[in-house]
Amino acid sequence: MNYTTEMGPKLTRWATDKIQRDYPEDIALLVGIAHGCRDGSGHGECFDYFVPATERGNELGREIHIGGINHDLYPRDWARCERTADFEDRVTFCLADGEILWARSPADAARFEALRQRAKDHLTDPEFMYRKALERLDEAMDIYRNMLFEERLCQLRMAAGHAFRCLLDAALYLNGKYRRPHDGHRRAMAAGGALPDHVETYYSALLQAKTAGELRSITHMLIQTARHFIAAHRSAKEEPVSPVDIRWLADWYLEMSLTWRRLRFFCGENNADAAFVDACTLQSECNDVAEEFGLPEMDILGNFDPDNLAALAGQATRAEEEIAAFLADAGQPLERHATFEEFLEKNP
Repeated sequence: MNYTTEMGPKLTRWATDKIQRDYPEDIALLVGIAHGCRDGSGHGECFDYFVPATERGNELGREIHIGGINHDLYPRDWARCERTADFEDRVTFCLADGEILWARSPADAARFEALRQRAKDHLTDPEFMYRKALERLDEAMDIYRNMLFEERLCQLRMAAGHAFRCLLDAALYLNGKYRRPHDGHRRAMAAGGALPDHVETYYSALLQAKTAGELRSITHMLIQTARHFIAAHRSAKEEPVSPVDIRWLADWYLEMSLTWRRLRFFCGENNADAAFVDACTLQSECNDVAEEFGLPEMDILGNFDPDNLAALAGQATRAEEEIAAFLADAGQPLERHATFEEFLEKNP
């Protein structure tokens, strides 16, 4: 590694000597982060973490504070390294930029290198990174929902910052990149490739925001532009729908047909309350089906008007017809019977 202070090599030698003397079979690896310190802050100038091989190995962990700089020697077990390789946390650099400073055995070093390669392979898999980008988007949206009920500026600014980080990570993922240690948001944006529209402008506005309303509004705009950006990366490849899935959809359609029938009844009775409840159920169910089967969005509630329930019934019926047409095109028959006698004939 390239150390920026004399303390780095000394501490690394101390750590490796201690491992070899006191924990030779309890520590699998000692790892540093390449170029972890870019600004003289002191972090990352020697080791970063170790991988314990036994429970006893965790005893090596400690805080080492020398000359005003703290060095955190902490455990990162194999299970956590696995999660890092699969982008289940945000510290990809701990694996991708990690350098082995000491290894108990060639097998331990090979295991680490295999995990590092797994992370790199994921970065070149657009489908995988798209799914991970969606997870980060979901995190940002959860944060925003909590912001709606918060008034303290310190908490709102923190939440907005966390939401922005999630959204920027999502954009980086879609560019096959990840945030490196101690990158500020601007450095990450500069190195990230394509970004959502206006994201840099929104980020500047976020830093300047003075009120709760501004923080919520800017976060909302950031989420909106990120959603459009991520949606544009959705694969156009259409996976064939299996016969099992088609049969499931047919059963779902038959089950939900009662809700459609009931909705039309309530619309005919001018019962806006009951119609609204069933329309919400149908909208939710249709959203899930459209996502699962790659169908166009089905709008049931977009023009809901309690004084014009005939329009609601019409929208709901169009959605039902789209499902029925999809099943017909897929060659999936619907087991429907006009009378009980007809049912009994086929089901003695």
